[in-house]
This record gives sequence, structure tokens and C-alpha cells, in this order.
Amino acid sequence: MHFDEKNAKLTDMNTDHEIIGSRGILHVDMDAFFASVEVLDDPSLRGKPVIVGGTPEGRGVVSAASYEARAFGVHSAMSAARAIKLCPEGVFLRGRMDRYVEISRQIASIFRDFTPLVEPLSIDEAFLDVTGCRRLFGSAENIGHLIQDRIADEVKLVASVGVAGNKFLAKLASDLEKPRGFVVIPEAKAREILAALPIGKLWGVGKVSQKEMARYGIRTVKDFLAIPEDLAVVQFGDHARHLRQLAIGYDTRPVIPSHEAKSIGNEITFGEDIADALHLQGIVDHLADKVGRRVRSQGFQARTITLKARYSDFSTYTRSESLAVPTDSSVEIRNTARNLLVEKLGRRDRALRLVGVTASNLLASGQAQGQLFVDPEKVKNRKLDQLMDQVHDKYGDMISRGLKPDKDPHR
Repeated sequence: MHFDEKNAKLTDMNTDHEIIGSRGILHVDMDAFFASVEVLDDPSLRGKPVIVGGTPEGRGVVSAASYEARAFGVHSAMSAARAIKLCPEGVFLRGRMDRYVEISRQIASIFRDFTPLVEPLSIDEAFLDVTGCRRLFGSAENIGHLIQDRIADEVKLVASVGVAGNKFLAKLASDLEKPRGFVVIPEAKAREILAALPIGKLWGVGKVSQKEMARYGIRTVKDFLAIPEDLAVVQFGDHARHLRQLAIGYDTRPVIPSHEAKSIGNEITFGEDIADALHLQGIVDHLADKVGRRVRSQGFQARTITLKARYSDFSTYTRSESLAVPTDSSVEIRNTARNLLVEKLGRRDRALRLVGVTASNLLASGQAQGQLFVDPEKVKNRKLDQLMDQVHDKYGDMISRGLKPDKDPHR
């Protein structure tokens, strides 16, 4: 789909506040980040279908794919075995997380030269609130161009940038013209721009949902808004209320810097719904391990672990468990998340389109109350975490993606 940038381009930097709204929000998304870093460091890979994660033998899960690989249908979270079938000529690389982190920090440093309000979504994308910086650097659009150009000049990588008055619209904009996209959605034109987009551009509307909506003649956002809200709820569930808010461009969420985070989580939306219990468990294990590392790296312990699951009909459920003793142990977080998936969710073999793991009720490690008697198992787990953190820092998390979960998910 080609986005008509003429309808979304700011024309007066001095009236940015009036045109874009009370806030200036950027979403910066690095294009095919892991694969692009590999090409940057090895120019012989340029133009080839680069697939990061998994192995040429078909083990593990794809973490990233170059645009050349995406042309074959390869995408993140796909099993390496399927990626090989789709793209047998693909160049499979295990990945180097230490290098990706190094580059990510360079990019984050550029962000902080413009604003302290940076909310990382992952290693390769972030929201920036530049509302208070416009007197120094010009309009939000101008700041977006400055950041995009600096990333290209200093890091030698390509980023896509979305500019809008809220997070939803900014993230939507950054995805409209990849790679090296730059799209501005002014507040005054948000509804007009959204109305013309395919319904799949709304968060939470995947391929299965698009097919279901098409049965009712809904193919664009305008089609969806033409249905009365009560009828939409009857046909598509309570999630339709939230979708209608997004459909008119309404989103009041603030940009929250990582140091102010009240919870630490990771989630993933699948390209295709997944019902296989082993596959889901492996993904939940991986998410839990990532959360554990982030909890430890930020000096926290968590008292509550939450599993989030979304089905193909948009229905979303969370299951939480509060621990007697706060933890930063990946083993404990993983085991708790597994239990929530297998015992508490009540999935009954239904396919999922999204899963997430979150640690909350965070305490600084020094604030957590110590135990009178030290559990030897916890000591062993802590040593294991320290070892795995060292391995991760050196080799990245691709190693864990190559491991398979226990054969029996109910163990």
C-alpha cells in the first residue's frame, strides 16, 4: 500500500503545536535491525536473504529477516524449519546480541540528545516525547528528520520514523512506508488518513480477524466505523470498543522512560495463530527468560508474574500469580509463566495470536526482605542466572532460541 504523504506532511514548522496537537510523539523503528547490523558488518551479505535466529538445520525460531528474506514470506517468530522451506537459499546466522546491544546504545544516545522522554519498546524501536523540545530543535517533524539523518550518518543504518500527536498514530505512521519511511500524521487529518487504511492497520486486527471482518464487508477503517458500536461489540466482542477508539486516532497513553517503568514485560504477536502446546511453551519460556534478564539488569525483584494471551477472536485474557518472596530468577519466572499457561489459562487447545510475560510489583533488589534460611535451590538458580547472563552478554539470546522445551508441557 502506498501512503499519500502529501496529506500528512506538515508545512509550517512555527505552528507545529496547532497542526500536530498538544503533544509531539515520535516512533523510531530500525528497519530489519538484526539483519541490517549483520549486513553492515559484512557487506558481502548485501542483497541476500539474511535470516537471524535458528540454524540451517531447522532448529530454533527466527528473530529477524532482511527485506530480501521477507519477500519469500519469512518473518520473526517463525520456526527456522518453515523459514528453510520458504527460503532455502537464505543465509542463516545465529546472531550476536552483544553487537546489537552496542548499536542500540548508540542509537539511544542520539535519542537522548533531543529528549529525556524515551520509552524503549525493544532493542530496535522506541517512542520519544519531543513536546518540550520543540523550542530548541523546531517542530516534531524537524526533530524526526534530524534523528533519522543522524542514525544514517553516525550508525550507518536505516530507520523509519512516524510523527504524530499520540503513540498509536506515531507507531502506525512509522510502519506505512518502510524501509526508511518518514510519515507525519497531523491531528486534523488523522481521521481522514485512518479511514482510508485497511482494517489490518489497527493494533489487534490480524489475518484471521481480517477474514472474519471481511464477511461483514469490513475491509477499511471507514467500513468498521460505519457499523454502530453496539453491533460491532455483538459481532466482534468487547475488544471492538478499544478498536473504535484507535480507529478515530484516540490514544492518551504517556511516553514512559524505562527508569520509571512499573513493570517489565515482553510480548509477541504471531504472524499465524499457534495452537501447538510445545511451540507456545517454548515461546513463553523465551519471553520469561528475557524478562528475567531485564529485571536483573535494572536491579529489581518482582513479586507478581502475569501471562497475557490473545485468541484469534480478539478476546484477551491475563492470568497472574503473586509470589511469597520477590524474585529476579529466570527459573522462577519461567516456571510461574509455564504454570499460568498450562494450568491457569484454560486454553483447551485453542490457538493463540499473542502471548506475553510481565513482571510487576517491582522492588529494588536491596528493598526485598531477605530470608532467614537460604534455599540451596535458589542459590543454584542464581548461579545459573549469572552464568547465563554472561553467556547472553557474549553471544546473545539466540542460543536459548535453539533449545526445545520439555517434551511434556504438563510436567
